[in-house]
Amino acid sequence: MATHHNPHLPVRADWLAQQAEEALDPALPIIDPHHHLWDVSRPRYLLDELLGDTGGGHNILATVFVECRAMWRAWGPEALRPLGETEFVAGAAAMAESGLYGPTRACAGIVGHADLRLGAAVREVLEAQLIAGGGRFRGIRHITAWDASPDTRSTTVIPPPGLMRDAAFQQGFSQLEPLGLSFDAWLYHPQLPELIALARRFPGTRIILDHLGGPLGVGPYTREATFAPWRESIRELAQCPNVAVKLGGLAMRTHGNAFHERPAPPSSAEMAEAWRPWMESCIEAFGVDRCMFESNFPVDKGMTGYTALWNAFKRLAAGASAHEKAALFHDTAARIYSIKGET
Repeated sequence: MATHHNPHLPVRADWLAQQAEEALDPALPIIDPHHHLWDVSRPRYLLDELLGDTGGGHNILATVFVECRAMWRAWGPEALRPLGETEFVAGAAAMAESGLYGPTRACAGIVGHADLRLGAAVREVLEAQLIAGGGRFRGIRHITAWDASPDTRSTTVIPPPGLMRDAAFQQGFSQLEPLGLSFDAWLYHPQLPELIALARRFPGTRIILDHLGGPLGVGPYTREATFAPWRESIRELAQCPNVAVKLGGLAMRTHGNAFHERPAPPSSAEMAEAWRPWMESCIEAFGVDRCMFESNFPVDKGMTGYTALWNAFKRLAAGASAHEKAALFHDTAARIYSIKGET
């Protein structure tokens, strides 16, 4: 896999400070099922920064960390180097568990990395990850997001095309179900048919679609032209009962929003209005019991602050029942990632 420079939007604290919103419905219990932690070579976002965001007024009971190539081991067998990230995050989780840093159980679930192209040999890595996670390891993400246009790049590591169809990758994928591990899928919307085929081939493996399936709105793509084929694929993917979806990530540059180019950040009402067709299409297709709102922080912090982001989600769910809100903000994530006892 080729490595590229940091593709994420810069986080501008002074710019975000203009977005002074108080949390709506502050008592609503939330599990944030998707965020990252990192340090060197990217602007620092560690436990202090995360808790600074989650402490902005919303009732964030717990979070799930998702791999981002942070703190990989510099030495030892190549296949085992991702264990360094899990060990690092398990340490942050242990700090949060102490209660000394507030009530949020940060990183109560961990989604790490293992190279599925190792085939059956990836089992050793997965078993080692389970140990390194200290009871918090839930699954892996092996990024497959690829597009021919360089304008769509959203990760520091660019995978080869067609990775989900690769025989070795699928052999590695087959090792997840026996260990009770899930697969977080980060791809772009033209690749959704590949994921549909993978989900059908492995119906016993739980798959979580990140960021609504990566609908593209940059380079050769526009949001307007993307919407119909994306929605068709989402509806087909939703027919696979082993797939759930994370509602978020639309504040990334690749979706085609230009909020970051404004003199001031968007309001939560503006974000909710811009994202409503995409969010509602997923909820309609998957149902609330397979949908969960996510922050994708600090990646999405280039366009919005944490408090306003969750306000946007709450505005989107304003017409939902109490059961539906509980599922979207807490219960689905708790079930999918086995987050227990966070209250």
